[in-house]
Formats: sequence, structure tokens, C-alpha cells
Amino acid sequence: MVSQSEGTFADAPPTGEPPAPNPDAPKKRGFHHTTLGLALGSIGVVFGDIGTSPLYAFQAAMTQAAKDPVTDRAILGVVSMALWALILVVTIKYVLFVMRADNKGEGGVLSLMALAGRALGRRTRAVFFLGVVGAALFYGDSIITPAISVLGAFQGLHDVNGLGDVASPKVITFASFFILIGLFLIQSRGTENVAKMFGPVMLVWFLSITGLGLIHLADAPKIFFALSPHYAVAFLITHKLVGLLVLGSVFLTVTGAEALYADMGHFGRWPIQASWLFFVLPALAINYLGQGAYALKALQLAVAHHHAFESQDWFFVMCPPEFRLFLVGLAVCASTIASQAVITGAYSLSQQAIQLGLLPRMDVRRTSETHTGQIFIPQINTTLMIGVLALVLVFQNSDNLADAYGLAVTGTMLVTTILAYIVTRRMWHWPIAASAVIVAPLIALDTVFLFANGLKIASGGWLPLTLGLLIFSIIATWVKGTEILAGKTRKDSVPLCDLIEMLSARQPHRVPGTAIFLTSDPDVAPVALMHNLKHNKVLHEKNIILTVRTAETPRVPEADRVKMEAVSDDFRKLVLTYGFMETPNVPKALGLCRKHGLKFDIMATSFFLGRRSVVPSAQSGMPLWQDKIFIFLMRNAANPTDFFRIPPGRVVELGAQVTV
Repeated sequence: MVSQSEGTFADAPPTGEPPAPNPDAPKKRGFHHTTLGLALGSIGVVFGDIGTSPLYAFQAAMTQAAKDPVTDRAILGVVSMALWALILVVTIKYVLFVMRADNKGEGGVLSLMALAGRALGRRTRAVFFLGVVGAALFYGDSIITPAISVLGAFQGLHDVNGLGDVASPKVITFASFFILIGLFLIQSRGTENVAKMFGPVMLVWFLSITGLGLIHLADAPKIFFALSPHYAVAFLITHKLVGLLVLGSVFLTVTGAEALYADMGHFGRWPIQASWLFFVLPALAINYLGQGAYALKALQLAVAHHHAFESQDWFFVMCPPEFRLFLVGLAVCASTIASQAVITGAYSLSQQAIQLGLLPRMDVRRTSETHTGQIFIPQINTTLMIGVLALVLVFQNSDNLADAYGLAVTGTMLVTTILAYIVTRRMWHWPIAASAVIVAPLIALDTVFLFANGLKIASGGWLPLTLGLLIFSIIATWVKGTEILAGKTRKDSVPLCDLIEMLSARQPHRVPGTAIFLTSDPDVAPVALMHNLKHNKVLHEKNIILTVRTAETPRVPEADRVKMEAVSDDFRKLVLTYGFMETPNVPKALGLCRKHGLKFDIMATSFFLGRRSVVPSAQSGMPLWQDKIFIFLMRNAANPTDFFRIPPGRVVELGAQVTV
């Protein structure tokens, strides 16, 4: 089996270096146009999740706040917490700090894990554990986000005149099923054409929510007091447990912040920062202020008429009735885009996990000839669709899912902050005091949010924990199983140098052509080579011991792709290195060997692969249940012939039985 997890982290542009800039061109203008285009694209892809949070975040927070008597100061406190969550978590933590910790332009928790490993000089168990936990929780977020976003959008039908009685839970569930199934079915066609619509649609969305907020600011001008953090702190102090529950719901305002970091490789840091600071943040802030002002007005009317204050679907009810149906349609489009963003994020994360050896090989399909990041993984797509539809069927509205949403995101954010601290200390060489001043408050903030969301375990928080634990168990089982197999293979193998000496003393029958033996350890004789000598009793004229390794960088330049070493006249070691954002293509890489003086005729070359039949064993290093999971993953892994793009007609597979 070919190694998927060794190497170091480095990067190169996917299609080579960009053309040299024209020195006579006005640099300022070129930068402006490039940044503006990327900024518009980032509005559609990066901010879809966080941009749809107004659909349910304020409503969920007010529902929790209503457990105590609702007052003007309580509403101001809720809005203040929402605004300062956007400022502290998204703006200061992600936009201004974490996005600086890029791995050659790429972001995301696994990319940061790789960067932290490089900063330490090795991948420690602690860094590995944090990365896997963050990835597992992100998968949970990927399942919850489409469900809560689409359900939240369709719930606006309750507030459309003439449709309130028709929009029953069954109708909303059916409509959500229709949208989500259609979304997952078109994934195989790629997102390039659809993505062209993302920016303009989300542009209209953000302009719409800004307008909604603006028209209601005059309802209660004192809502601007919420800009002071005093009201947020006072609410937490006076409301105690209810305050923490509200804080957990307020966290829904920043869900999707991880996408700012994860999608940095697609758009770059500056366009994302510009979009957030000058467009998305003001739009969200104005909308939350508008919802708060409308809630203050509703409270004043309730008090004046001696009615009980009732929490409503604030986002939709503050829209003029004649425009609500349009707003629901726009919300459905925006929530679909938010779902698309997190689905493609799951594909990218899965590709990184496969290349880093955290998951078995899967069928990774390119859906664009020009954009390397646009991929489709059928197994992940099917799993996500089943999970999302199951959540829609069980929970049926976004209010029920709200308590489940925050815990997965807060866990991932805390992992990101801890890994970023390692980078500041070991790679940026910040003094301990400087790192502590920046990182300690962020860790404290993440911990408070995690604790606040942890209070909702019984009411839904168990869901992301269960999903995360399940995914973590799968990753841990695969990593442990592959380590056991590698150890047994190493133990039962003959060092390559010893085999060459034996062959020189007793020459086997030679046949023309080139034989390439794929192996994870180039220093020992591959199992396929030993079986070929044992059963066929032949040796090719040229023999290549090929190892495919994954660097701990997103991409590797072609100049560094191939490393060749002559072991003897008959044997050479060949190491092909790919980044964790790349899909290996062995035949294409072999073409680069011409520069090393070795020419391949693919029609005169045979690829020998060792196929292992794994059986469980009670005496192995894993419990029997893990053995069975690992064997299931092995059997459903993509064929290495397809994964490495090797011509099937040139492959010879030689099997062996191994226990785990």
C-alpha cells in the first residue's frame, strides 16, 4: 500500500507561477480590480453561512432570554452580545489574527495542524489529536448547517399572508427535502457555473438584510446603546444561568467564521478581509440592530396594551407583508448557497484527510479543468445527504436544531486558537508574553462560548458530540489500523539492500521491460516484488521501487515532485511527493523522470501492487469492533489503480492475507 501520511508541509501555485506583472501598468488599479472581483466572489462562497445567521440567531437568543422577564435592557444585552461576538470572534480573532497563520495561502483546521507540526519540527500526538478533533467537529457542522439554514428559510412561510396555515411542519419538511436532495444531486456536475451566481445573489441578500435593518432603526433609536459592551456584560451578570444560555444562542451569529479561514486559499486574505470589514460586517450589524429595535417596539406595545411579550420570528415579521414571499425565496437561495459552501468545504477537508492518511482512499473527481479546488467525492456527498435529510426529518424546524449547532463550531474554533498559539510561539517566534496577550483572551472567549453551548447538551448539544465522536472513532481506527499493517509489513519484509545482494549472488530469470513496485516504505522489499520472485521466478530488466508521499503543504512544485536514487544497476528508488490539496497522478509524474535520465514507455511498463486481504484477530493491537470497522473501510477504499491514475491494463496485483 502506498503511504498517504508522510512528508513535510510546502506549497506552490496549482498551475505554476503567475505571469510577471507589467512594470508600466498602474499597480494600484490592477490590485483594485483583482481584489474587487475576488471580494465579490468571496461574498458568495465564504460568507454564505454566517450571512444567513440572522434567519435564526436573534430569534433563538430571544427565546432563551424570555425564560426571564424581558426588559429593554435585556433586549439591548442580547443585541450587544451579538454585535460584540461579531467583533471579537470574527473580526479580531479570524480576520485580523488567525488568517495570518496560513499554510502557503491555505487555511482550515487540518492545514493549521500541518503548519503547527512544521513549526514544532514534527507532528506530535497532541497536535495530531487537536487536528483530528477539529476535523471531526467540522464534519458535524457540515451536516447541521444545510439542515438548519434551509429549515430556517422555509419557516418564513408562516409569516406570509395566506400561507401561514398551509406551511405545516410536513410541508416545510417536504420542501426542505426537495431543495436539499436537488442540491446534493447536482454536486457531481461541479460548482463552477453555479458559483458565478453566488456572488450576485448574496450581494442582493446582504443589501436586503441591510435595508430591513435600516427601516426599523427608527422604531427604537436607543438600540444604538447596544454598541456598548456594557449591556452585554450586565446581561450576563444579572441573568446568570439564563445569560449563559442566551450566550450559547448568540454564538449562532458567528457560525461560519471558520469558513473565512478555510476558504482563504480560494480567494486570498485581502479580498476576504475587505469584504468582511466594509460590507458583510456592517450589513449584519445593521440587521441585528434593526431586529433589536423592532423587538423593543414590540415590547413597548405589549406593555402599553398589558399583553405578554411573545418571541417571534423577528427576521421575517419585520419585513413589510407584501415583500415577505420574496424574502422567503431569497432566504432559500441564500441558505442553499450557505449549504453549498459547507458541502464543498467538506470535500476539501476530506481530500486533505485522505492525503494525510486520516481517511481511506476515496474517489476524488475534478469538476473543473481550471480550478483545482473544485472537486467532488461521491462517498462524502452521499454520507452528507443522508445525515442532513435525517436531521431535517427528526428536528423539522431550525429552533430545535439551534441548540445542537453551536457546540460543533465552538469546539472547532477552540482547536483553531490552540493550534494558532503553537504557530505564534514556534514559527513566528513571538515572546511568551506577546502570545499570551493575544491568544489567552481568545482561548478564554472560546472556552466561555464552549461552556455556554455545553449547557445545551440535553436539548440538542448531544448531536454534534455524537457525530464528532463517531467521525473521530473512524479516523482513529483507520490511522491505528494502517500503523499496525505497516508495522507487520515491516516486520515480515526483507531490507531492499539485502534482497539485492541475494539476487546478485543468485540471478533469477530476466525479462525485458520495466517493473514498478508501489510501496509505503522504500527501504524494504515490497510484498509484490517478493511474491513475483517467489511465484513467477522472474525479474525485470529495470525495477523501480515507487513511493507516493504527501507533503505537509497544500501543493508541491513540479520541480520538487520527483526524487530518484539509484540503488544498483537493476533497482532505483523513486519518491513522488504531492501536497495534501493535490490528487496523485503517477503516469504524469513519471513523465518528469525524463529530466533525471530515466525514460518510461508506459506500454512496456508493468505496475505491481500488493493487495492485502485483512482478517480480524483478537490478539491484534485493536479491539475486535475496531478490527471490523477497519476491514470495512479497507474494503470500501478506492482502488489504488484508479486513485493513482494508473492504466488498469498495466497493473498486476499480488495478494496476501494479513491479520489486524
